[in-house]
Amino acid sequence: MIGVWTVAARIRACALILCLAVAFPMATPVMAVQPDEVLDDPALEERARDLSKGLRCVVCQNESIDESNADLARELRLVVRDRLVEGDSDEQVVQYLVDRYGEFVLLKPRTDGWNIILWLAAPALFLIALGVGIFYVRSRAAATEPTEMRLSEDEEKRLNELLRES
Repeated sequence: MIGVWTVAARIRACALILCLAVAFPMATPVMAVQPDEVLDDPALEERARDLSKGLRCVVCQNESIDESNADLARELRLVVRDRLVEGDSDEQVVQYLVDRYGEFVLLKPRTDGWNIILWLAAPALFLIALGVGIFYVRSRAAATEPTEMRLSEDEEKRLNELLRES
């Protein structure tokens, strides 16, 4: 019986290793950049890849244009490369795309201007809610019984007498 379990355990272990060996290459991120998009200049290509990793695919929305296979992402990758070939700086390329598509195209939104309100709103609202909650709990603990719920002296005497009798 022990020999059967060890053989079965070995088979399960081999099956698990085989599944991991097959699944692992599929889990690595696949870059969607096509060979015809790659620039001849390695320095420019590296800059284009770095910029592409920080730009959102407006179709996929949670992928960078470097990872997305959408047609629009391909067009954005080509625009980035064209702008770099024309001599634009990284900031100019990003600003060109922001002017065209809005700040939504940035995977990491900026934290200046009006966006600072959005960045600070959540922690501020949390602190306000925490303060209101603490105030509410403390005021409930400090509240006394309403006077109409209290027993009069005669009622208390009668209650005590009834309790002593039982």
